[in-house]
Amino acid sequence: MGCSRQVPWLEAAQDVPFEDSPAVRPFPVRPGRRVAPGWWWSSTTGRLVAYGSGVMRTELMLLDRDPAVVALACRPVELVWREDGKAVGHAPQLMARLQDGSGLLLDCAGRSGPSARLAARARVVAAAAEAAGWSYRLAEPPDPVLVANVRWLAGYRHPRYAAGPWMPALLEAFGSPRPAVEAVCGLGDPIAVWPAVFHALWSGVLRVRLDEPLHERVVVSVARQEAEAA
Repeated sequence: MGCSRQVPWLEAAQDVPFEDSPAVRPFPVRPGRRVAPGWWWSSTTGRLVAYGSGVMRTELMLLDRDPAVVALACRPVELVWREDGKAVGHAPQLMARLQDGSGLLLDCAGRSGPSARLAARARVVAAAAEAAGWSYRLAEPPDPVLVANVRWLAGYRHPRYAAGPWMPALLEAFGSPRPAVEAVCGLGDPIAVWPAVFHALWSGVLRVRLDEPLHERVVVSVARQEAEAA
């Protein structure tokens, strides 16, 4: 934990590298919870990012795959304001630095939706984020099929699974959309090829529908070709 200090929000949003800051408060361990605080290895930055709960880990995972995100942190800033003569503070659960230099603050609503207290604080944080040219999101639980698919691909997010010298062959194999297993079997030993395909799907080199369950005959294509055709 580092030393905290209070800075006007608009000044801090412009000058403070929150993505390099530790959490403003530790993540408690709650007995009986299935997921305890832990660490997520970010393929975006190559660094570990602390998280405090399962829902935070899921959102971290989804942000880590977002091409607009260049850095991630959990609870690195607390916004403080006065309400009815009392000081009120809120530390958004996640922060992402975006390619354009702005930031995203995010809270996880959970399965039962946001509490009245969180909803009220979210409105204040959203207004503060907008004033700084940032964005704020109160994330509802994501689609479970999407989460399951991305979680599988995340297991192959490390660069050691990249295709490397035979990336041109991988791109050629999926030059036209086709069932994954057909291309994999044509490229070589499936034990070696599948991890490279999963890594390419995680990194966005290849594209597949993630709102449907992944299976060996799912149709895969080269992402840039789809973008050019759109």
